[in-house]
Amino acid sequence: MKLFLNKLKPFLVSILIGFLCVSCAFLPSLSYNPWQLISLDAESTFADIDFTNDSNHGWLVGTRATLFETKDGGDNWQQKIIDLGEEKVNFTGVSFYDNEGWITGMPSVLLHTNNGGETWERIPLSEKLPGSPYDITALDDQTAEMVTNLGAIYKTTDGGKTWKALVEGAVGVARSITRSADGKYVAVSARGNFYSTWQPGDTEWTPHQRTSSRRLQNMGFLDGGDRLWLIARGGQIQFSKPNNFEEWEEAITPEYATSWGFLDLTVQNQEQIWLAGGSGNLLLSKDNGQSWFKDREIESVPSNLYKIVFVGDNKGFILGERGVLLKYNTQSADVSQSSAT
Repeated sequence: MKLFLNKLKPFLVSILIGFLCVSCAFLPSLSYNPWQLISLDAESTFADIDFTNDSNHGWLVGTRATLFETKDGGDNWQQKIIDLGEEKVNFTGVSFYDNEGWITGMPSVLLHTNNGGETWERIPLSEKLPGSPYDITALDDQTAEMVTNLGAIYKTTDGGKTWKALVEGAVGVARSITRSADGKYVAVSARGNFYSTWQPGDTEWTPHQRTSSRRLQNMGFLDGGDRLWLIARGGQIQFSKPNNFEEWEEAITPEYATSWGFLDLTVQNQEQIWLAGGSGNLLLSKDNGQSWFKDREIESVPSNLYKIVFVGDNKGFILGERGVLLKYNTQSADVSQSSAT
C-alpha cells in the first residue's frame, strides 16, 4: 500500500498544479454590471443602431428586414414594417445626420428619410453596383458615404440622386468592413486570411498579410483612425502601433479558459475597452488591455454578442441575436464605480 501511495503522490500533485493553473486562467468578475437586458420580439440578429438629432429618438436594424424605433433613448422599442414586397432583405446598417437617415440592406436595398424616419423612400441602385450595400455613414445634409460588401465606396451629396465612386478597385468579398471617424476603412477578407486598408485619396485598397497563423475575425479603428485593433480566432486581440497599419504590438489573450471566440471590440471614453463575443461573453479592460474583468451577469444572456456601439461617451448598446439588446446603464455604472472608490 505504501509503495502504491508513493507512486500515486506525483500524479496527485500534477493534478493539483493543473487545477491551480486553470483556476488562475479564469478572469476576475466585474464588481458591477452596467448593462441592462432588453428583450425584443424578434428572431433576427441585430446589425446596427443610430440616433437622430434628438438623442432619445433612435433606430435599430437587423436581419429579416427587422426595424425598431425608440423615442425614449432605448428603454422601449416599437417594431416598424417597411413594405419591400416579396423581397427577402437583411438590413445591415443605419446612420443619421440630424433627421436625415439612411438604411442599407442586402441583397440590394438603400432607404432614405428626411423626417427622422416618419417615412422612408427607396433609393434605386444600379444593377452594375459591385456587391451589395454593406454600410452607410451620414456625413452632412444630403451627404452620405456607402460601402458594399466587395469594398466599393460611393459618396452622394444630393440625397442619393447621384453617386461618385471613391475607389476604383474592389477588395473582394469581406466578412467585416469598418470606417473610422476620419474616413479610413479596414476590411477583413471573407476567410479571414488577410486584411485591406483604404484612406481618402487612394485609388485602390492596400492588402496586408495577417499578423499570425490565426485567421482574422474582425477589425476596427482606435484613436480616431490612427491605430487598428484586430480580433483573431481563438480569442486573441492585437493593437497596431500609431499611424502604422503593418506594425503590431504583442498579441493579447484576455481569457485563456474560454472556448468562445470574440466578435467585436470598442473603446468607451478613450479609456475603457469592451470586448464581446459568443455565448454572452463580455469583458472590460480599464488599462488598455493589460488586465481584464468579466461581466458574469451577462453570461446568462442566451445570445452571441455581435456588435458594441457607443453613441456618445455614455450611451451604449450591445447587439445580439433573437431579439437580445443590451443598453448601457450610466447610473448603475456611476454608482458602482463611486462605491468601489
